[in-house]
Amino acid sequence: MTVTIKFCGGARTVTGSMHLVSADHTSVLLDCGLFHGRRDEAFQVNSNFSFNPQSLKAAVVSHAHIDHCGNVPTLIKKGYRSHIFATPVTKKLLHYMLPDSGYVQEEDVKYVNKINKRRHLPSRQPLYTKQEAGKALKYIRSLEYHAKFAISREIDLTFYEAGHILGSGIPVLDIKTSYGPMRIAYAVDLGRYNMPLLKNPEVPKDVDYLIIESTYGGRRHDSIIDAEEELADAINRTVKRGGKIIIPSFALERTQLIVFFISELIKRNKIKKIPIYVDSPLAVNLTKVFRENWQYFDDITQQAFQREEDPLGYDNITYITQVNNSKRLNEKKNPMIIISASGMCENGRILHHLKNNIENPHNTIVIIGFMAKDTLGRRIVERNETVKIFGHPHRLNAEVVTLNAFSSHADQDGLVEYAKNCRGRLKQVFIVHGEEEQSEVLRTNLKKLNLKVSIPAKDETVFLSAR
Repeated sequence: MTVTIKFCGGARTVTGSMHLVSADHTSVLLDCGLFHGRRDEAFQVNSNFSFNPQSLKAAVVSHAHIDHCGNVPTLIKKGYRSHIFATPVTKKLLHYMLPDSGYVQEEDVKYVNKINKRRHLPSRQPLYTKQEAGKALKYIRSLEYHAKFAISREIDLTFYEAGHILGSGIPVLDIKTSYGPMRIAYAVDLGRYNMPLLKNPEVPKDVDYLIIESTYGGRRHDSIIDAEEELADAINRTVKRGGKIIIPSFALERTQLIVFFISELIKRNKIKKIPIYVDSPLAVNLTKVFRENWQYFDDITQQAFQREEDPLGYDNITYITQVNNSKRLNEKKNPMIIISASGMCENGRILHHLKNNIENPHNTIVIIGFMAKDTLGRRIVERNETVKIFGHPHRLNAEVVTLNAFSSHADQDGLVEYAKNCRGRLKQVFIVHGEEEQSEVLRTNLKKLNLKVSIPAKDETVFLSAR
């Protein structure tokens, strides 16, 4: 039997995770994420697969972040018609995430086409529509943690807790070969230990091959306690100036986490009780899923829900769904906190809030998540003097505060420790989902553990040995 892994996306870059495991006549796709970047490049990358979707036996989604699941509708458009496996919570989250992704793409193209029409440029088409995303949902099948499922005679699938977001899993493939069993663990994305709300990541036993992320492979997170203080200071400075705090955030997990931290700061009188607006219809629906599935949180959070407390909110938080209510925030001049998607500032309502607030030096933009290369979010993090929003230049006069400690990704130490705990039968580690300089640092550190480590290139195929 020949077993291979083809690294189809998210290799030597952060977004667009997609990896193909093949054993004889069975091919399983691990993740099918959207690649984020410049509009033309992203459309080209996301429109084309380096494999035949119709030849797949199964697809697996590790969690509901768009860079891991967002190209599933394109997979269906290209003819895939088998199951897409996910944990029960991930399945529920995908019922909101995928249609919203289609809607955002339609709206983004609609706006761009208005500009193109004035410039006499050709119109664009969305990668997929909200309706097409909805059609993909019927192929999703849920699988509980630790429940082994036979995808075929050659391959079994089991999910383990990843600790990254609610419902996130580490898919483990057990492959039956003529030389004995082979076990592949896919730890992309991997969470942190002792993060509020979430359970800790699990380490599967007897792993032969480990695919691991490297988003923060060369960096260490600041402490959460220090980050809370920095967040409080940033909010207090901005309130004193009479400005607004704009927080670009992924609607899934990061919004709920930052709402939790801000609520805690208010309860402890670390910041004033100013209006907080979560401007995202998607975040409203996702927060509902979180509340309805509280049994998947860590023990402390479960106990809070059992006491009928709400760890995910405070009484001065307003969730906005209607566009008109979103626009009215621009008319309000008093200090406030606006949390809005998308997390990397590439689309969605955050673009409108940035457009209206980025040039005001009284305001603050608080970055609480990783920003990939060639995104508006990265240009803000790098404090470019001028950034383009909807094709028009805007001066970056607002204060920028970057707080990576709120990241739900494992950092350099966490990734090394995880790989260390997988040792035993471990033959090789493949580093993906990271910019090359981060991946190189992680490779250097993993080699100190006497592990065989590689950083595969996009579309590289690796042959695995069961001996």
